[in-house]
Amino acid sequence: MTDAYQIDIPASFFAVYTNARQRLSEPIGVVRARYEICEDLANHLVGHAQLQHHTEVPVESEILRRIHAGLATPDAGVLPAEAAWIVQRLAELLDWPRPALDAPSPSHPDFPESDR
Repeated sequence: MTDAYQIDIPASFFAVYTNARQRLSEPIGVVRARYEICEDLANHLVGHAQLQHHTEVPVESEILRRIHAGLATPDAGVLPAEAAWIVQRLAELLDWPRPALDAPSPSHPDFPESDR
């Protein structure tokens, strides 16, 4: 049986779910679902970041830092490593310099197994 999944997941997102042995730490279906959520969120944040840039915070790195701080909270619904990926992707979509962010391990105690 062939895999009919049409969306290419970038290596940078696979890295969020790859363990030290270079194997996925979650089933591919989970990784795909999480990728779609994270990619959608990054795209959704483009307008917010542009608005912030033009009205309140002219420094791109500060906008990205603030967005990352919001996404890195347990209530955000994304893993800390996913939060870092989302902000890196957001910078790419905006054509802004990529911020230096710490990307914690994908297994995070604040992220319930049932949500993954």
